[in-house]
Amino acid sequence: MLDAILEAFLDTLKLVPFLFLTYLFMEYVEHKSSAKVERAIEKSGKFGPVIGAVLGLIPQCGFSSVAANLFSGRIITIGTLVAIFMATSDEMLPIMIASAAPASAIAKILGFKFAAGMIVGFIADFLIKPKHYESHSGHIHSLCEHDHCHCEDGKIFTSALWHTLQITLIILIISIICEVMIDLAGFDRISNTVFGLPFVGEFIAALIGLIPNCGSSVMLTNFYLDGLMPAGPMMSGLLMNAGIGLIVLFKMNHSLRQNLKITGGIFVVSVLLGLGVSLLGISFI
Repeated sequence: MLDAILEAFLDTLKLVPFLFLTYLFMEYVEHKSSAKVERAIEKSGKFGPVIGAVLGLIPQCGFSSVAANLFSGRIITIGTLVAIFMATSDEMLPIMIASAAPASAIAKILGFKFAAGMIVGFIADFLIKPKHYESHSGHIHSLCEHDHCHCEDGKIFTSALWHTLQITLIILIISIICEVMIDLAGFDRISNTVFGLPFVGEFIAALIGLIPNCGSSVMLTNFYLDGLMPAGPMMSGLLMNAGIGLIVLFKMNHSLRQNLKITGGIFVVSVLLGLGVSLLGISFI
């Protein structure tokens, strides 16, 4: 047990400088472009799923919550919302960059998420015609403060440092869990009997992705990078994961039935797409 904890601590410690630099850059870009991004989403029109899928790939806590707010105010279509939710990578990208994952693998994963979000978004808009969409939303606000990340105070260094500390702690906890699981159950048993079974692995991973917290994307990414989770389940989980967007959707959109349909629809599609990745033998790394 002590060896597992020590190994997890040392592995996590190596990531800290890279995580901080990544978050510092992301915070700079976010503070410079957040208003422009919100306007772009509002003006996306029939091309909403394309723009939404592109913006969803940017790993920060605001876009999915902004999308949920805009949808609740009937500023964007359901397809745009779905595209952003499915393309959202949350903490996956910074962790992969910090872990020195191959650039080609990162590009393939992001490309798959973009294509999935865009296509499913267009299908959603085609099948579900909006009753009305207004030109204003009233009070549009982001719930970044839900994670107490200080995204709104304008202090880029403080926000980047806080994000780094949060994610480092989560990575450390998950790394310890992974090491203990491997020691107790064995690597092959976990990868083959938990996540390696067709449909079962994708279903469990999507359930993890359903958790509206950055910890779910951290767990899915670490499991995949550690070899505990194949590409199919990983993709199911990451497609389902929308950061805190689901919390905002259920808080701001007053139709519980609609919220459940959106969440359930994304869940089913995520499982099926992940299963397709597994059956086709697609490997991103």
